Amino acid sequence: MSGFGNALSSSIGKKYVMGITGIFLILFLIVHAGINALIFINDNGLTFNIGAHFMATNWIIRAGEYILFLGLILHIYQALILTNQNRKARPERYAVYNGNANSKWYSRSMGLLGTLLLIFLVIHLKDFWVVSRFTGIPTVDANGHEDLYAVMREKFQDPVRVAAYVLLMISLCYHLMHGFASAFQTMGWNHSKYNGIIKTTGVVYSIVISVLFAVMPIAVYTGLVI
Repeated sequence: MSGFGNALSSSIGKKYVMGITGIFLILFLIVHAGINALIFINDNGLTFNIGAHFMATNWIIRAGEYILFLGLILHIYQALILTNQNRKARPERYAVYNGNANSKWYSRSMGLLGTLLLIFLVIHLKDFWVVSRFTGIPTVDANGHEDLYAVMREKFQDPVRVAAYVLLMISLCYHLMHGFASAFQTMGWNHSKYNGIIKTTGVVYSIVISVLFAVMPIAVYTGLVI
């Protein structure tokens, strides 16, 4: 066990934890975005509420939530450690430094982007997850399911909240652009033949997921969905 623990606490071990948890979170976002996109069926949230009900009652999904939170906590924890280690390794800035020559600005700003996303996560969990899982939703839809869609409509009548969600999805996009390719590289799943495909897939994935999450509050606020 000590050998395993030492491996995880090493720099390489920390990066593997970041890679594994990052891939898990990438897969989760696909499911989450897919369920949320059900609002675009435009049936007053009936189909969306069916999806939300399934997510709330299926024991596999509920068990997965605990794994997700564990992975998220590990991801944040390891990110903080790696960021701190990198700063200690370079205590002084170079007199002349051309960052763009070596990496994209968002690759060097993962700490800031991650912090913004953590703020978003706290707001998002408070708005929807806590209500769905703990405090309960007072209204039901025509199918007798808890009307989480009604909660969404209520929350997204606030233009400040809508604007915040949209801006924070820009942070998500850039965070994913770096994290997607980085996770594959960390896990050793990259290859000169496929690096271009991985990079392109990462960019497309990052944009599609982020735009989808950003469009939903806009659609609710502007009445494009009912």
